[in-house]
Amino acid sequence: MSSIKRTLSAFALSASLLPAAVQAGEVEVLHWWTAGGEARAAAALKDMMEAQGHTWKDFAVAGGGGEAAMTVLKTRAVSGNPPAAAQIKGLDIREWAKLGFLTNLDDVAEANHWDQLIPPVIADVMKYEGHYVAVPINVHRVNWIWANPDVLKQAGVELPRTLDEFYAAADKLKAAGYIPLAHGGQPWQDATVFEAVALAVMGPEDYARAFVEHDMAVINSPLMETVFAEFAKVMSYVDPNAAGRDWNSATAMVIRGEAAMQIMGDWAKGEFTAAGLTPGKDYICAPAPGTDGEFTFNVDSFAMFRLNDEDNSQAQKDLARTILEPEFQTVFNQAKGSIPVRTDMDMSGFDACAQASMETFKRSAQDGGLVPSFAHGLATTSYVQGQIFDVVTNFVNSDNKDPARATDQLAAAIQAAL
Repeated sequence: MSSIKRTLSAFALSASLLPAAVQAGEVEVLHWWTAGGEARAAAALKDMMEAQGHTWKDFAVAGGGGEAAMTVLKTRAVSGNPPAAAQIKGLDIREWAKLGFLTNLDDVAEANHWDQLIPPVIADVMKYEGHYVAVPINVHRVNWIWANPDVLKQAGVELPRTLDEFYAAADKLKAAGYIPLAHGGQPWQDATVFEAVALAVMGPEDYARAFVEHDMAVINSPLMETVFAEFAKVMSYVDPNAAGRDWNSATAMVIRGEAAMQIMGDWAKGEFTAAGLTPGKDYICAPAPGTDGEFTFNVDSFAMFRLNDEDNSQAQKDLARTILEPEFQTVFNQAKGSIPVRTDMDMSGFDACAQASMETFKRSAQDGGLVPSFAHGLATTSYVQGQIFDVVTNFVNSDNKDPARATDQLAAAIQAAL
């Protein structure tokens, strides 16, 4: 926290040296960052806006998935009284823009060179018909594996880098009395592991053809059958008590040494940090088996709504600009466990996992290895995502796992949702 406070103090001082804002406005911000590091991150943005003379109106709606927040937002927007900014992600941004609710941010984007700072695959998610209507806040890497090095050592295994190495290590871990893979049996967690296996088996190009472009020739193919077969094998190393377990409880199993590994996004790092553990020493972060050099992204973002008040519109533009400035990108992402969305950031103040994540993020943005997460709503619509979840979770819970049948079901389900 001390580094965060120092950064905030420096930002407040630099803001105080600027000419006072001619017009101060109010920004009402709808979000669901109400606990822990997320709440500290939201408070940092509030402080930065107030340092510029604007008033921050917090519109926090508890609930990690944001379902409650979206219900409130729809009511407000339809009644003609939307907030300045709302936490919306993925293709849902385009749905709001299509309905005419969002404002054009191109002037802010051009003045601050967003197209040069943000990888195109992420910038495109923030645009509607080529115009910025939302601003990305951070990047989570989803395809991580987290491991307890002491457990690996006790079983005499190295951290697996490929799926075959994972199976070999998992067999030894099981024989040594450990749970090889900590997991929570919830649809989004099942899908998180499934997409990591899909990326390992298919590679980024076919992954994108299947889950972004919905190419039926790839979805309903022998390659997808292989994905389901490998996924079944990975999931066979999960303990029988996984049903309904929260993701952070699974992370705690790794921390306590009950389980060796977990496949989960980098928000899991917050659990290790809260336990006072150091990356590289007390725990290991590495790409999910078979996905080295590839990056499945999940991006938090604020969509900006059309406002009638001129002062508030200016405050809204200042909010959009501030979110992508290095000061906020540093403070926010250090608090949340994610990495900055800007590719020009100094990462020296970040931990080893974040530094490794940024290195892969930049490289994969250049070579095509950067792909959106369908498990976390960045690759497709919520309708298609729901259909994938159903097929994947039914497969996990089936006593007779048939990859060919599951592939046919996936193709039919996605086709029905398009």
